[in-house]
Amino acid sequence: MKRFLPSMLIAASMFTQCAVAVDLGAPQGEPVNAVLTSPPNVPPATNRHKPAKVIVKLEVIEKEMPLADGTTYTFWTFGGTVPGSFIRVRQGDTVEFHLMNNPNNKMPHNIDLHGVTGPGGGAASSFTAPGHQSQFTFKALNQGIYVYHCATAPVGMHIGNGMYGLLLVEPPEGLKPVDHEYYVMQGDFYTVGKYREKGHQQFDMQKAIDEKPTYVVFNGSDGALTGDHALTAKTNQTVRLFVGNGGPNLVSSFHVIGEIFDTVRQEGGTVEQHNVQTTLIPAGGAAMVEFHTQVPGSYVLVDHSIFRAFNKGALAILKVAGPEDKSIYSGKEVDSTYLGDSAVSMQPVATAAKAAEAGNLTIPDQVAAGKTLFNGTCSACHQGSGEGLEGVFPPLAKSDYVAKLSQDDLIAIPLNGHTGKLTVNGKDYDSVMPPMSQLNDDEIANILTFVLNSWGNAGGRITKEQVAKLRANTPRPAGAAH
Repeated sequence: MKRFLPSMLIAASMFTQCAVAVDLGAPQGEPVNAVLTSPPNVPPATNRHKPAKVIVKLEVIEKEMPLADGTTYTFWTFGGTVPGSFIRVRQGDTVEFHLMNNPNNKMPHNIDLHGVTGPGGGAASSFTAPGHQSQFTFKALNQGIYVYHCATAPVGMHIGNGMYGLLLVEPPEGLKPVDHEYYVMQGDFYTVGKYREKGHQQFDMQKAIDEKPTYVVFNGSDGALTGDHALTAKTNQTVRLFVGNGGPNLVSSFHVIGEIFDTVRQEGGTVEQHNVQTTLIPAGGAAMVEFHTQVPGSYVLVDHSIFRAFNKGALAILKVAGPEDKSIYSGKEVDSTYLGDSAVSMQPVATAAKAAEAGNLTIPDQVAAGKTLFNGTCSACHQGSGEGLEGVFPPLAKSDYVAKLSQDDLIAIPLNGHTGKLTVNGKDYDSVMPPMSQLNDDEIANILTFVLNSWGNAGGRITKEQVAKLRANTPRPAGAAH
């Protein structure tokens, strides 16, 4: 009998931690209009100790917005943002939900809230044509952080166009106070064009079916939480992140580089895990993670399926300000060599894209955009000064090698890579440059135009059309990046 005692105690302990569905009675007091916020903001705590009738009004808006710098997409949204408006209620509340479909929309929509007990999570009760609205009521029986999404056929397309968000159902006693709460939600997007291809992009159903996203991003766009839009905190503060994953397909390996989660409520439930490095968040799932800040600097939020972070956009930044504590960490800011172009403003790239679309792209436009892209892509080896590393990476500054190349030969180096010996400014180098196949035609053109017009080089211009022509005429083995 003794040998069963530990397992019995564990089971009893787990049972006491469980928070089951609870009906806390009828609403009390006057109805409350829910405060909805746009990401990354979170509504204030309800600060109520009795159940209430909460009125939620949410509008579906189909709108064109940036997906990346110089790239637009027609998103389908709850509340005009991706992810949709954050909804915060208390366990036991009765929620009167109003879903409006903007009259300028083209599609019918509905909403499935994972925090609803009932068939379809509200989907069957909320099917709404453009220019109409629907209403249904549910009781928030279970505490936790829950995904909501559109469930109108084809469901994957509606979610894939950005129709998801988070609903927080606070426990009756509320959540413990923290210094900052932020709303971060991952989603995968499927476009006809490749990553960061300029212009307006269309949804690609076949890529979505094949689960091959062009973009994997936080909060609806590449760079949504970087630069001037980075999250902020100070040292010796506690940060709580409500992290969702709209999918529609991929599981997120959520990680904050340089931090350890003190507490994780995985899958949005009530069981807590501590000292966690990376937490899995399934498509259609969410988690609450908390950590305290001790060292200043830039902390990078990623999907640790790492190509998604650095080559598809699943990267955000939390900037922590405050005094250093060298007893914990010696101190060095995360810089552009590590972060790539996410460490700098991409505005010059967007400016060049607009100029190209208008037909008045200038060499200074290309140089400004190329400098931004160079600092994020090429400076790790060739250095921001263009001087390279002696004996390892050849210089681009005042380069006699660059000067003697034809434009096609120059384009071929970043496009196809280079292996083997070469001599630059009288010095020999023998290294490998991999193909920069992740770069688009305009990005290669702008980087090379920047190089030609910088560091004492003779000047010149490379166009997107030149790169496209050489790319099309370059044979590659089956499966090679192009």
